Amino acid sequence: MAIILLIRHAANDAMGKWLAGWTPGVHLNEAGRRQAEALAERLAPLPIRAIYSSPLERALETAEPLARRKGLEIQIVPELGEVRYGDWTGKSLKRLRRQKAWQRLVSTISRACFPGGEAMVDLIARGVRAVETIAARHPRDVVALFTHADLIRAVTAYYLGMPLDLYHRLMIAPASVTIFWLAEGPPLLLRLNDTGPLQWPLEDLAYLSKARKR
Repeated sequence: MAIILLIRHAANDAMGKWLAGWTPGVHLNEAGRRQAEALAERLAPLPIRAIYSSPLERALETAEPLARRKGLEIQIVPELGEVRYGDWTGKSLKRLRRQKAWQRLVSTISRACFPGGEAMVDLIARGVRAVETIAARHPRDVVALFTHADLIRAVTAYYLGMPLDLYHRLMIAPASVTIFWLAEGPPLLLRLNDTGPLQWPLEDLAYLSKARKR
């Protein structure tokens, strides 16, 4: 019964201003570095056995304080990377939101494909595949995955059976933690967009496991 922590990277200067996508060299800013350190403090009590990350700098830099504290190596998984925004990479969000093409895309995410980039259905496929592969590798562990907001939304919508066109209703804040318990039966959402202390008793999962078998 793997417990998967889906963690959004911390703040950077591109956030809310332009689509960073896979642009290299997008680092955490001062606020983001503080968020990453606070996140490591929050997660310290949890028995995390492995840390995986998107290859992008902002995700790796968010993972580093926790990796140091836990004495774990960060394992890079390209499938945890950001959406490939194609021709819109580096574009101003303010300008994009004025375009009809952007409005059509965000209103029908299930059919969306970024110009010259990735289709959202492909994002779901690679995101879920990455999570499932890691969960199978750690069937009894707590595992931290450092990734990006759209991927977390997409995986969460998939596991909840939620229409993808509604996925923008899911708020995923910087340095937030969304937690799934992946065992036999449907995935169980334990936390969504959590930014508080994460010291819940893991013993409760034994009760949940027994309850599912009744």
